[in-house]
Amino acid sequence: MTPETKEKIDNLLQQNKIMVFMKGNKLMPQCGFSNNVVQILNTLGVPFETIDVLSDPEIRQGIKEYSSWPTIPQVYIDGQFVGGSDILIELYQKGELQQMVEVALAS
Repeated sequence: MTPETKEKIDNLLQQNKIMVFMKGNKLMPQCGFSNNVVQILNTLGVPFETIDVLSDPEIRQGIKEYSSWPTIPQVYIDGQFVGGSDILIELYQKGELQQMVEVALAS
């Protein structure tokens, strides 16, 4: 990953409390896993931003190195890597995701 790509990711995470690196965007997810994440966050009614990794190959590869996580989508809350679709579904079902976003948005 180039220093520029790392800086771009750092800036995105600093500027957005909830950031999703995904295929497509929140209006047009391009894969089922990305769509799952968007649906969960929409259900919670929280503000979040997305980056389409399909339109930015450097970010697509860079985010995998940044998190040491091989798959997309990747969800960050308050600058911390939370996980992908399966982890988000699990956290949502346990009620833990709501708590995480409430804490992040309150800070």
